[in-house]
Amino acid sequence: MRVVSGSARGCRLSPVPGMNTRPTTDRVKESVFNIIQTRVRDARTLDLFAGTGQLGIEALSRGAKRCDFVERERKAFETVRKNVQAARVEARAALHQTDARTFLARADKQCYDLIFLDPPYGGEILENALQQIETFDILSTNGIIICESAEGDRFRHGFDTVRTYRYGAILITVLRRGGRTDEADENSDLSGQL
Repeated sequence: MRVVSGSARGCRLSPVPGMNTRPTTDRVKESVFNIIQTRVRDARTLDLFAGTGQLGIEALSRGAKRCDFVERERKAFETVRKNVQAARVEARAALHQTDARTFLARADKQCYDLIFLDPPYGGEILENALQQIETFDILSTNGIIICESAEGDRFRHGFDTVRTYRYGAILITVLRRGGRTDEADENSDLSGQL
């Protein structure tokens, strides 16, 4: 794993020891950031199931204002800490060793412009996280959520699906707040890309 672009470009990131974490491949990560490239600079970002921290680190490398990294598992949390330091983005990173629901319940309303969700596959964790994000209202008005899931995963949510991309057996789904008007779309640079 490496940082694809930006201030930390080329930085090698460490994997989490063991077999319990499935990092996003560099190919998928690069594709995701090509999709959202105009949305990253100055974004308030959340990497909710951080794993190695590579999605949030990539966002910070590309100019995100700040990123909260949330990881419950101790080994993964320590890996995030190590990778954030290696990429030299710690000044704009906040690390939280806690579960997703506890973190989301404490987050400020509408405080994130970009949320990365890459939990273990199976749908249920992803669906629960999306319901909690909606309940606790943490997505900004023009914010987007990037979900990574397995091709067969099904998850319900109250957001609008902007677009879904397939990379082999992996799906990337881009979501935004429901009920957006055409006027709101005109003010969103994402609508012109997708």
